[in-house]
Amino acid sequence: MSLFTTDPAVLVLEDGTRFRGHAYGARGMTLGEVVFATGMTGYQETLTDPSYAGQIVLQTAPHIGNTGMNDEDPESRRIWVAGYIVRDPSRVVSNWRADESLDEALERDGIVGISGIDTRAVTRHIRSAGSMRGGIYSGDAAALDAEEHLRLVREAPQMAGQNLSASVSVSAPEVTPATAGRLGSLAVIDLGIKKATIDNLAARGFDVHVLPQDATIDDIRAIDPVGVFYSNGPGDPSASADHVSLLRSVLDDRVPFFGICFGNQLLGRALGLDTYKLPFGHRGINQPVLDKQTGRVEITAHNHGFAVDAPLDEPFDSPQGYGRVEVSHIGLNDRVVEGLRALDIPAFSVQYHPEAAAGPHDANYLFDRFADLVRANLSTKEANA
Repeated sequence: MSLFTTDPAVLVLEDGTRFRGHAYGARGMTLGEVVFATGMTGYQETLTDPSYAGQIVLQTAPHIGNTGMNDEDPESRRIWVAGYIVRDPSRVVSNWRADESLDEALERDGIVGISGIDTRAVTRHIRSAGSMRGGIYSGDAAALDAEEHLRLVREAPQMAGQNLSASVSVSAPEVTPATAGRLGSLAVIDLGIKKATIDNLAARGFDVHVLPQDATIDDIRAIDPVGVFYSNGPGDPSASADHVSLLRSVLDDRVPFFGICFGNQLLGRALGLDTYKLPFGHRGINQPVLDKQTGRVEITAHNHGFAVDAPLDEPFDSPQGYGRVEVSHIGLNDRVVEGLRALDIPAFSVQYHPEAAAGPHDANYLFDRFADLVRANLSTKEANA
């Protein structure tokens, strides 16, 4: 498909706002929650991150696609975004590692996109009004009348209340052996995990058992894990009661736990806290976060539209009876909870992505922190044996 196409396309938001541009990627119609991502690089990681399932992603960086797509860097088995919005798609691919153009990859995976619109105006609109449902229409769908475009958008499901884990999770267990001194088996509940996360865990000595999202506590116990990990993923944490119940069984067993992104929200709910939807979320690779334990400010990669509601300044008692808990990390842009640490059981989590394959590595130490937690727990068990 030529990048010089002038085929019409239109982006329609649920409040009736319309933006006209050109078709990009596959032709047709797509519906989803329109969100913006602020990274200036790393679009291949963004597109293949399962956490973006159900979302139409707008890139705030104006020039997208110049490095193409390659077969080595995808974070999962396909492109997951519901749709894609860019201002100026690159006319040529200028990287020796590229195997295809971004446009070709979008068309292959059936991702309907739009280019040539004022992405700054869309971003400012969402920042004022909040993330909202939208639709991209191209090809024959672009010829539908404006009222039909808007009706279809308003009939699409809201992101709040959606459980999307089953659509992105593996269907059967997969094992990646440890690539460093072996610590033991790690049970990973796949809620939309990225390849870089698996690689980082294997590099810390874990045999990484990636389990389907509907795994039971018996499935976890069957591998005799030294730890349990909940991955990132799409959807509303309040719609994942089964994952919360499973996590409480893990906490009751006193198995060390680490969760990222969606896993952080589910730990919050397992501890008895509430979650809520952010106005427009955090998405990008330039979010400043304070680690209260070290006092360091980290630049971190984010992709979340929900957050945990918890006291920021002092430890508090878990409403669910798991002892004392503290907020370990705080977002410095808006003071959103970015991490939790249980003080009386071996469990912690963060709201961002420490693997950050295409982004900052400031938070990569968290994988070491988890490995240290597992070692300490194993030493305690040996001492008490």
